[in-house]
Amino acid sequence: MGAFTGGLRRLNDPPILILASLASGPKHGHALSKDVQQFAGVQLSPGTLYGAITRLEELGLIEALAVEERRRPYRITQSGAAALASAAADMRRIADVSEHRLGRTPRVAL
Repeated sequence: MGAFTGGLRRLNDPPILILASLASGPKHGHALSKDVQQFAGVQLSPGTLYGAITRLEELGLIEALAVEERRRPYRITQSGAAALASAAADMRRIADVSEHRLGRTPRVAL
């Protein structure tokens, strides 16, 4: 696995989904929730969403921006982008091994 773990490894893990959403640009909570629903098919409850946002902020993986029209947008930090890249590489490796073991790909470096 990658150097950063921080509990960010399940495909439907809210922190991973939030980081993936913010990788395309800053968003406020409602926009994050809508984007995650659209690209991952996962509905994050407000408690789950804002709990994960708090955790990601504490870890320095996202940061809050200035309030805009009573909404607080967030953006991914450089550390957050590195954590997301590491998680994506881990997921890709696991998917590649799985596909290989299912006989769907010719070779995988294990």
